[in-house]
Parts: sequence; C-alpha cells; structure tokens
Amino acid sequence: MVLGLSLITIVFDLHRLMDDYLETGGHSYLQDLFIALNMTGIIGLIYSALRIRDLNAEIDRRITAEDRAEWIACHDPLTNLPNRRALDAKGGAIGLAHAQGMGLVVYSIDLDGFKRANDLWGHDFGDLVLKTVAQRLLDIFPDDHVLRLGGDEFLIVAKRAGCLDLDATGRTILQRIGEPVRIGHRSADIGASVGYALYPEDSTDLLTVIQGADNAMYEAKRRGRNTVTPFQAEIRAVTLRRARMEGELRAAIRMHRIVPYYQPLVDLKTGAIIGFEALARWEITPGQFIAANEFIALAEETGQIAELTDSLFRQACRNALTWPAGTVLSFNISAIQLSDRLLGLRILTMLAETGLPPTRLELEVTETALVQDPQTARLILEQFVGAGISIALDDFGTGHSSLSQLSTYRFDKIKIDRSFISTFEHSEKQDKLVRAIIALGAGLGVKVTAEGIETESQMAKLSALGCDIGQGYLLGRPAPLPASGQGVVNHYAASAGASALSA
Repeated sequence: MVLGLSLITIVFDLHRLMDDYLETGGHSYLQDLFIALNMTGIIGLIYSALRIRDLNAEIDRRITAEDRAEWIACHDPLTNLPNRRALDAKGGAIGLAHAQGMGLVVYSIDLDGFKRANDLWGHDFGDLVLKTVAQRLLDIFPDDHVLRLGGDEFLIVAKRAGCLDLDATGRTILQRIGEPVRIGHRSADIGASVGYALYPEDSTDLLTVIQGADNAMYEAKRRGRNTVTPFQAEIRAVTLRRARMEGELRAAIRMHRIVPYYQPLVDLKTGAIIGFEALARWEITPGQFIAANEFIALAEETGQIAELTDSLFRQACRNALTWPAGTVLSFNISAIQLSDRLLGLRILTMLAETGLPPTRLELEVTETALVQDPQTARLILEQFVGAGISIALDDFGTGHSSLSQLSTYRFDKIKIDRSFISTFEHSEKQDKLVRAIIALGAGLGVKVTAEGIETESQMAKLSALGCDIGQGYLLGRPAPLPASGQGVVNHYAASAGASALSA
C-alpha cells in the first residue's frame, strides 16, 4: 500500500512539474502534445466506460437468454407447465418435504377419450382441451407441482399436510377433468385414469415414486375408464412382467413367431368347408401358448397392433392362395384398427402384393369397434365394400345397438356369439334369441354363422332352424396350415369327423 501511494505521489509530482514547465514558457509543440495526450486519455476513458456498459448489457442478455432457454427446455410450450426434464429439478421437493417432516403424494394422470376428440375436431381443438385440463389441475393444486409429461399425460407432485383422503382427491381430479369441454359449437367429454404413490412410504427417491404412480395409473386404465388406483408392490411386479412381455412381443412380431392358425367355416346344409377364420397364435415353447386376448391387448396398448396385423394378414393371404379356389379367408379387425384411417389403404395394398382376390376376403368387425369412432369406421368399411371385400358383424348381440348397426352399415354376414350357442338348447330365452337372430338374417338377406358349436345336437338344431354356417370344435379346432395346401379341406374334414359334417 505504501509503495502504491509513493508511485501515485511521484506521478502527481511529475505531472505538476510538467504543468509548471509548460506555464513558464515551455515549447508550444510540447503544450500541443500534452493537450493531445490529455484529450486522448479522456476519450479512451469515455470509450472504456461505454464498452464496459455494453459488455454488462451483453452479459445480462446472455444470462436472460440462457435462463429463457433453460425455461423452455424444462416447460411445455403449450400449457406452460413443467415437463419431463423438469423432474430432475423437482428432486429438491423431496428434501424440502423431509426437512419439514411432511410427505408427498404423486398423481399420474392419463386422459381417456382425448385422441377421439383430437381426431374429430382437429389439433387446434385438442390443444385447447389440453390447456383446459392443465388449468383445472392448477385450480385443484395451486401450491403444488403440476407437470405435463407429453401427449395427454400429466403428473402432480403435491405436499401431504394432515390426514388427506387421497382417493377422494383422486376422484376430485376425475370429476374436474370429466366436466365437458365446450369451445364454440364443439364439445368433448374427456375421462381419465389416475394412479398415485407416496413418499416416503413407497420410496425415498422421487423418480421411483413417480414410476410407482405410473404403474398404478396403467393398472387403473386396465380396470376401466375413470378409475383411481393406489400403488401396491404387486402392481410393480405386474408392470415388470408387462414390460418384459412387451419386449418379447416386439421381437416375436419382428421374427414372425406369431402365426395364423385356421378354424374351418362349414356350410351346415352341405357339410362343405367354405372358408377358414385366421386366429393369431403365439407359441413360446412347444405346446405352450400365450393367450391371444392377452398379447393382442398388449399390442394395442403399446402401439404394435398395426405391425402385428400386417404380419398376420400377409401370412394369411399367402396361405389362402394355396387353398382350393373360392375358399374364403376370414380375418378379424380390432376396434383400435378400425379407428386408423390408413387401415383400408394398408389392407388393399397387401392384397395387391400377395395376389389374393378381394372377393375371397371376409373381414370381421365387432359392434364395439363401430361405436368407438363411427365416422372413421364408416369410411373404412365403405372402402372395403367398394373393393369387393365381404364384411361380417362378429359377436352379434353382445355389443352396442346391434339393430342400429345393421341398419347403418352394410354387412354380408352376422355371427351369433358362442355365449348364446352354449346355452340355447337348455334356456328358453337363449333359444328364442338364437331363433330371432337367424330369422333376422334371413329377412335381411344376410348369412348367419353360429360360433362355438361343440355337440352334434347343437349343430343339428341350428341346421334345422336355418342357420347357414357353423364354426366350433366339433367342426374343427384351430390348426396351422397343413403341408399340402390342396389337402386342406380333407385335413379339416377328417378332424371334424364324417358324421359331424354329414349331420
């Protein structure tokens, strides 16, 4: 410090001596030089001050931009809610809750019916629905963390103070989300599935708690729309099994391990086999199969149903080409597939690729599939009918508004569900229903197929009532395609038994 003061004193003295010299008659050019140096210093000082100000402003702009970029990265641009990336930052909420001696509840929410509203009214309407749902959740949890994880999935990390009824809070979420969303002349009824997990009871790690809430939410979806489900340890085991099976399903589809088996459709008047229904079978070890309804439902939930359907359909079309001319291939279309506007194009393209005539294809749809997305279903069925493909209404009498469907859509066949056939011989009410369905088909000029025929007496009675086609274990169990395509009819005829076919 002393040295610094000494230097300042020396500089000051030198400056004073220079001033005295100039005042006592120093050379004029030195005066000019000294003035120039002073002016230069002043200008440099001003420039430096301005430069420092600009640098500070630039630093402020960069800090603001970085903060903005960080905010954008961690927030959903549509609803302005924190997103999945923000979950890392939310980890501090666990420490805060622990320090304050309180617990947390995490609600995982998945909307039901949003895709239908989005497809029906357009993406702009869908965006407004998501904003509305986000605001409703903020109204319920104004002081907690509400996040949108993507699509129609939301997450809530809320403090637990006092003895809260967590199920009741979940039902409140369902009630608010379930209120109709009306925007202009358009309206949507949205439901939800809610699962929840607790800190620290279920885990002391926030991400693990969130995973538990997700697991509970998927269990809620499995149980049905507008359900609240708490996390339980067994749910995690089911979820792990499901995740493992999902990977195995993806590999099985890719390697064509899921194959069509065929069950014969028999003309009850002549005993002739007129076609085969393709049924999906997944054999994991010799003689051990995974139930079709289990892996098909999983394919629908995980978005693999289109790939699975295409794989099975191509195999079935190629197999059908080896059958006797005119033998029909019957193939099932699920409810989710009938909501896919590209389904018609894919089916017709695969028919062209394999060479199977459309007139030899019969597609089976259920009543449930028709009511999920009526407009899309109508469009797709009209494409099929226009191409010469036959349409069968499957599981008739067990779905929604059967007579309405028959009057609205064109069908070539209706199939009596096996639940009627199994009891109609011993139940007067079921017998009347079966008679009515057969008479209805005859009146409309539509063929009727009876599913689930297992006894000769069932087949004899159905034939006497005028039922056109039979299907069931008595007539042939589902089986892989025989080695010789030409012998396919003989193969199934032998398995059914000569007496059954001639009855």
